[in-house]
Amino acid sequence: MWHKAIKQRKCNVLQEVKQEKDLGIIMTTSDLEFFSQVIEAYKKAKRALGMINCSIQYKSKSVLLCLYKTLVRPHLEYCMQIWSPHYSRDRQLLEKVQHRFTRMVPGMKVLPYNKRLRQLGPWTLEKRCNRADLIEMFKMLRGKSCPNFDPMFEKSMNLSTRVHSVKLMKHRCTTI
Repeated sequence: MWHKAIKQRKCNVLQEVKQEKDLGIIMTTSDLEFFSQVIEAYKKAKRALGMINCSIQYKSKSVLLCLYKTLVRPHLEYCMQIWSPHYSRDRQLLEKVQHRFTRMVPGMKVLPYNKRLRQLGPWTLEKRCNRADLIEMFKMLRGKSCPNFDPMFEKSMNLSTRVHSVKLMKHRCTTI
C-alpha cells in the first residue's frame, strides 16, 4: 500500500531562479552575492527615514536619534553577520542612509559628516559591523555561541609580538 502511494505521486520539477529569499535575506543564486539584499535594506531604511522626516514635527536631536535607532537602523543591520557588505559600493550605499539622517537634525546640515557623527554619537555602519563580528568571535572563542570554533580557527603558538595567549590563525585552504 505504501509503495502504491509513492508510485502515484507526481514529480515536481524545480524551477531555476536568479534570486532566493530565505528568512528575509535575498541572495543571488548564480554568484552567491548579496547585492540585492543591500539594495532592499537601503530601500526599507530610506522609506523609514522618510516617514520619520514627514511625520515628526518636533525634530530635536534626542528624539530623532531615538527614532533612527528604533526604526531605521534595524533595517540596515538585520542579519548583517550573514550578508556583511564587503564591497565598498555596498557599504557606501548603506552609509548614505545614516548620512541623510545626520543632515535631518536641526543645525547640523552645514557640518561635515564626521563632525555630525561625533556630535550625535552613532558609529559608522562599518564600525558597528566590525564590532558585531568581534563580539561573535569572542562568543565562539569562549564557547558561548553555537558554531564550533575549532574547524575555522586555531590558536597561534607564536607569542613573539604580544603577551596575551589568544592569537588566532585561519586554517589554510587547499583545493584538490
